[in-house]
Amino acid sequence: MSDPSGPILEAPPGQAGGVAAVAAALPITTWIFDLDNTLYPGGSQLWPQIDLRITLFLSNFFGLDGLSARALQKHYYYRYGTTLNGLMAEHGIDPHPYLEFAHDIDLATLDPDPALGHAIAALPGRKLIFTNGSRRHASNVTKKLGFEEHFEAVFDIVDAEFIPKPHQVTYQRFLAQHEIEPHKAIMFEDLAKNLEVPHQLGMKTVLVLPKQHDPFRESFEQKAEVADYIHHSTDDLAGFLRRIVAPHDRS
Repeated sequence: MSDPSGPILEAPPGQAGGVAAVAAALPITTWIFDLDNTLYPGGSQLWPQIDLRITLFLSNFFGLDGLSARALQKHYYYRYGTTLNGLMAEHGIDPHPYLEFAHDIDLATLDPDPALGHAIAALPGRKLIFTNGSRRHASNVTKKLGFEEHFEAVFDIVDAEFIPKPHQVTYQRFLAQHEIEPHKAIMFEDLAKNLEVPHQLGMKTVLVLPKQHDPFRESFEQKAEVADYIHHSTDDLAGFLRRIVAPHDRS
């Protein structure tokens, strides 16, 4: 039987990265996943739709042409971390219509992922989603992927009081709300900058990389970063999870 305290995380061959390549021998009991570009591949074409919807929102809100709206979107992203954060800080907008508009996308290009679903289901302990997006978006995506039921809860941007990752207060709010022991938790993220605070708080970290370059995302967002706060990296999340669990799932 599996160790009820949870598996000891080891570096799967060929998948470890960063200075701290081999994780300390601590049981993992809470598995935390980002949503966009982490639980689904870039080839699903979801993020380009969201990105375009954000540009369109700015165009409609300010009466801008497409190029000007795009430039403003990038300005907010670089200065505030998210476009929504910039709009709230500088214009005090109601975030709820923005979130509804940005996530009103077509999921037809997203295929179910039974391999990842089985891998997540096999993880012992709690599984949660921690996203800068909305709860409804997380539900729609994981339902289409076929594994919504494997997650205990979603902590979204509303739960974060609209303060996005990587702000430390948001991680602390997430840990407190769900009573998580960070030293027994691991976080999976596609953005390296969002793993620095989890590392500082005592979590293990995994950077989820695209299998191939995504032209719709910034190049720096897809870089295989090497840093002490990135304990592991992988471009095959399902395989990574299977290799963690398999050695500890013996009867």
